[in-house]
Amino acid sequence: MGGTALALEVADLSAGYGPVRALRQVSLAVPEGAVVTVLGGNGAGKSTLLRAISRTLAFHGGAVTSGTVRFGGRALDGLAADRVVAAGVSQVPEGRQVFARMTVEDNLRAGALGGSGDRSAKAAALRRVHELFPVLADRARQPAGLLSGGEQQMLAVGRALMAGPRLLLLDEPSLGLAPLMAARIADTIREINAQGTAVLLVEQNAALALRLASEAYVLEVGEVTLSGPAAALAASDEVRRRYLGVVDEDAAADAADAATAHPALSRWEEATR
Repeated sequence: MGGTALALEVADLSAGYGPVRALRQVSLAVPEGAVVTVLGGNGAGKSTLLRAISRTLAFHGGAVTSGTVRFGGRALDGLAADRVVAAGVSQVPEGRQVFARMTVEDNLRAGALGGSGDRSAKAAALRRVHELFPVLADRARQPAGLLSGGEQQMLAVGRALMAGPRLLLLDEPSLGLAPLMAARIADTIREINAQGTAVLLVEQNAALALRLASEAYVLEVGEVTLSGPAAALAASDEVRRRYLGVVDEDAAADAADAATAHPALSRWEEATR
């Protein structure tokens, strides 16, 4: 990263759930004001990584076993989750997890509880959220559970922003959303970043993530297997094949020919089920 100041530094981080190791000596960095993405399939350890950074892993039955996490030069190891929020790191969990029976307004107020700002700072944060997501102002008195999936994702992001974070951890923000709504969320991430908030984005939609990020890491079975500028990873044949659904046309043709020349033995397949 050269001489660029780092917001987040993760070094040799290992974590697991009981005997199951989910992360193996993972190292990554998020420069100040940057968007960095982590790609990977189901079970790669992406959510575990964000939970380890936000110190919420214990709530899911997991634990960090080695390694360090530093934010703004300060060690987050050993801090309680609310202290991590107060230090300037907020997480938007996978699946949104809004408080369904509480109003939109009360969900946002809950997000402000962990922040370190005074009343005026919290009022400014609320104005920022309403500017980013006008629908949340329109539906302030409505129970969060009655919002659409996309609106709930907006609320989850807005709730995290209420603490005034310098780093936002986003876990699968486009998951389950229609393409148009996913694009709107992506535009909002750009705007949040343009306002000075660094973002660590975990996302299965690799095409979307690589368009948003300046740096990218690929996580496979708990280990970083590839990293570099997002544009370089987007141009990588391996990344294109595995995460962008792009295949080599000659290889695809060869595979089709092989399937024709050597058809599957369906009777044998049935016998082995």
